[in-house]
Amino acid sequence: MVLSVNVGLAAPTDHSDVGFTAIDKRPSAGPVRVTVPGPGGSGLAGDELCDVRHHGGEAQAVYAFAREDLDEWAELLGRALANGVFGENLTTSGLDVTGTVIGERWRVGSALLEVTAPRIPCRTFAGWLGEKGWVKTFTQRAAPGAYLRVLEEGAVRAGDVVEVLERPGHGVSVGEAFRALTTERELLPRLLEVESLAETARKRLGPAAVADTDTDTDTDTDSIP
Repeated sequence: MVLSVNVGLAAPTDHSDVGFTAIDKRPSAGPVRVTVPGPGGSGLAGDELCDVRHHGGEAQAVYAFAREDLDEWAELLGRALANGVFGENLTTSGLDVTGTVIGERWRVGSALLEVTAPRIPCRTFAGWLGEKGWVKTFTQRAAPGAYLRVLEEGAVRAGDVVEVLERPGHGVSVGEAFRALTTERELLPRLLEVESLAETARKRLGPAAVADTDTDTDTDTDSIP
C-alpha cells in the first residue's frame, strides 16, 4: 500500500554541484498525476529535480522506499524519519521493496509502473541527512529503494494498493542489483540478464569479461530443460 505520495521543491544546498536540491519531499494531501517525464524530469506533478545529470528521466521517474526500512533506520539512527525524508516519491507499507525484481510491474492507482534500478546514494543525500559516513552506512545495509518508469500514466494517492501484475523470470532483485553495483562486483554478470541494467554491467565488466560471461551464459541456458 502507498502510505504517502511525496513531492519536493528546489532549495539551496552546499551538498550538490548545482547548488540546489529537492530531496526534501513532503506528503501530498490529494492525488498526484504521474506521467512519463522528459530528460532529467520527475514523473510526479509538482515534484522538482535539480541535478538532472544523475537523477530523473524516463528510467528514474518515480522513487519508492518502504516505511519498514525507514522505521529500521529511525531506530538505528535514534531519530524520527518522516515519510519522504529519503527523497522518495512513494512511501510504501507491506511491500518488500528490496526484494522486488527488476522489471516487475506495479499497478498503483491508475498508473502502471515498472521497477528499473536501485537507488545509489550520493553526497547530496548524505548532506541532507547530516549523518557522518552516511554513503558507506547506507551502502552496507543494501536496502536502497527502487526507481520506476511510468508505462501508463495516471494518478496515485495515499491509500492506493500496490498490485504486482507480473515479475520477470530472471529473479534479479533490487537488493541484488544494488550489491552488484556497489560492494559485490562478482554479481555483475547477473545484471546482463536485466534489460535496464545490462549496459551498465557491460561497461563495468569490460569487453573481455562480457565475452567470457556470454559463453558461460550460453552453456547454462542450453542445460535448462
